[in-house]
Parts: sequence; C-alpha cells; structure tokens
Amino acid sequence: MNKILVGILLLSIVIACKPKSEYHKAVKRGLASGIKNDTLFHGFHFGMESKVFYDKCWELNKQGLAREGSQNTTVYQKITDLKYEAGFEFYPKFKNDKIQSMIGFIQYIGWSPWNKELWSDVLIEDVKGMFERWYGPGFFPIKSPGTGKAYAKIDGNRRLVIYYTKEQRIEFLFSDLTNLDDILTTGK
Repeated sequence: MNKILVGILLLSIVIACKPKSEYHKAVKRGLASGIKNDTLFHGFHFGMESKVFYDKCWELNKQGLAREGSQNTTVYQKITDLKYEAGFEFYPKFKNDKIQSMIGFIQYIGWSPWNKELWSDVLIEDVKGMFERWYGPGFFPIKSPGTGKAYAKIDGNRRLVIYYTKEQRIEFLFSDLTNLDDILTTGK
C-alpha cells in the first residue's frame, strides 16, 4: 500500500513539474496582467450586444463596405491590406447576447489549386503580418487546432489565433479569455 502511495506522490510531483508551453505561459501572463483589450476590428468589441452588432453590419452594408457572406451565415468584405486582394468573412459567437468571440476566415480571391503563391501556407504569413500591423507584434507559433501552421497572440484578456486547415484559406479566432469555454483555453 505504501509503495502505491509513494508512486502516486512521485507521479504527482512529475506532472506538477512538467514545463508549461509558451502558449500556457502567455495566457497566464496575459490574465495576470489585468489588461483589458476588448477591441476587435471595425468598431466591434467583446461584450457588444447582438442588436448593436447587427445594426453596425447593416450600416457597413449600406456603405458598400460589407455584405452577406457564405450561405448568409457570415459578414463578408474584401480587404486590400494583404499582398493580394482577399475575402474576409467573420461572425461572432454570442454568450448572454453579447460578443464572446469572433471567428472567421480569410482567402485570397485569386486562389486556385495551381497557383501555389495563393495557398494558405503563404496566406497565413501574410495575415500574421497584417494582424501585427493592426494589433502589434508578438504572435508566436502554437500547436494547430487543425493540421497546419498556427500562431497566437495574447494581449491581456484578448487572444488572437490564426491557423489553417485547408489549402485555400486561413481561419481566425479572437476570444476574451475572461469569458471563455472553448478548447483553446486548456490547450487540449
């Protein structure tokens, strides 16, 4: 019986001493900083009520800056902040009728299977550069939630993740780490 207890105690010590990933350290530092970054893009922010989000989208649509996206389930706009013109689609996840996170994807408009310079492995580096211009430097590689390359940036409570799973587009996830229940929080 004592051997079993000693074994469990040793296993617990080994697990407790296991080094944390850069991602986990960044999340811990970001949350401990007390810094609150709720800004997303186009005036959208964490905590924005759904009605305000839809009103803002309607205004962007009337101005010709955005339209309905894929199967009328996203907001779509063209962006020219990249090496090549691209489509930018997004939609929030609401919790208690307020924006908790923003998900979406970006794809070069000219993508084709034979045009390798417009594939997602090139696009992700271009998007990382664009997001660094928008949000500042500090993206670091993480284990992808899919099968390709991925980057994350933690600014206080705001987590930005970009990754690819398909050859033609990259996906992104902006989350409020203080109001979260998704898989990327735990790193599983």
